[in-house]
Amino acid sequence: MSLQFNWKKTALTTMAAMSLLVTAACGSDEASSGESDEQAYPTEVKIGTASQGGTYFIYGGALGQLLEREYDIKSTVEVTGGPVHNMQLVQARDQDIGFVTLGPAYEGYTGTGWAEGNEHKDVRVVFPMYTTPIHWWAVSSSGIESIEDIKGQRVGVGPSGGTSGTYLPLIHEALELDTNNVQAGASDMASQQMDGQLDIIGFAAGIPISAVTEVEAQRDINIFGIEGEMRDQVIEAYPYFFEYTIPADTYESTDEDVETIAMFNFGIVHKNMDADFVYDLVKSYHKNQDFLTQTHKAAEEAVEEAILRNESLPLHPGAIRYYEEIGIDLPADVYPEEWE
Repeated sequence: MSLQFNWKKTALTTMAAMSLLVTAACGSDEASSGESDEQAYPTEVKIGTASQGGTYFIYGGALGQLLEREYDIKSTVEVTGGPVHNMQLVQARDQDIGFVTLGPAYEGYTGTGWAEGNEHKDVRVVFPMYTTPIHWWAVSSSGIESIEDIKGQRVGVGPSGGTSGTYLPLIHEALELDTNNVQAGASDMASQQMDGQLDIIGFAAGIPISAVTEVEAQRDINIFGIEGEMRDQVIEAYPYFFEYTIPADTYESTDEDVETIAMFNFGIVHKNMDADFVYDLVKSYHKNQDFLTQTHKAAEEAVEEAILRNESLPLHPGAIRYYEEIGIDLPADVYPEEWE
């Protein structure tokens, strides 16, 4: 299998009492415990998102509302550590629907990177979401204006297990920035920044990030990304990132475009999820894109053709059925072994 990466009635919210990092080995062991039969069509589902204040959490709430409205399926939107944690939870069948960025998903599926030696082979992609760019922001009084300025500084990087908390430390290390990385959720970091406890935050989420707009409403901040040779260096080390431009009108604090890096996001389920449910989920997801976009602008990217941004990870048969039905020519590598 080749790696080719070119390129918010509200749902019941539950603060899941869980360790932010379930071991990858646990996920693999539970999935091989003999539970192989397809699940029944669900009447309620758990949706794994990420920290409050991030786009996943808002998006999950919208998806939960959609499922309740269309199919009378009750949804619990859970706070998790983010993509890495969601891969583990779906693999272990402790979560029904999860959100992931492509890098952590690929590493989890193949047992590389964060999942070294523990393949999460029971996870299946079901729908495309949006681009997640990484950008940093700092209170203006700190004098921090660019990625180079964070060298040796204390930087909030997001929760352990999320795209930010997983990859920002790696990016900082690759660029020899010697940062003191603080792992916390987006809302917690924003509160710390407004209280004067944290000058710099880096985060990856669909834009605009609510934590940024919350801070800039009360503080003067500088927003910056990564470009030039430093960007090239990061993409070479982590090829599931691609170049991305954040439009100037995304935030009040930007008067020009911000160059940076990004990954694409997808929804995932366990391979044994009921195929008819997955088909209904994917169909309603795309037919109600306007509703999702009203909740968060990032959903503008969730068009049917965006499923092609994944060229390597297997799709669930229920999703394949929908995309083939509308005439999308899927890459050979996304057909799973259980496809008939």
